[in-house]
Amino acid sequence: MDEVKWLTVSDIAETLSVDVETVRRWLRRKQLRGAFLGRRAGYRVRETDLNKFLETRFNKPATGDG
Repeated sequence: MDEVKWLTVSDIAETLSVDVETVRRWLRRKQLRGAFLGRRAGYRVRETDLNKFLETRFNKPATGDG
């Protein structure tokens, strides 16, 4: 069974070179699927969900493991 890799908002923002608020906006608008763990912990996004988001948004396969 494959291990699920969870990413933070900061991880995603750094990887995509965007602001953390941009990532949070995608999550709030349900454009990017994620789990909200509370005010203190914030959001977590499965790497596979990020890859699906990128494929949809940029209409091309995402690179990397996952």
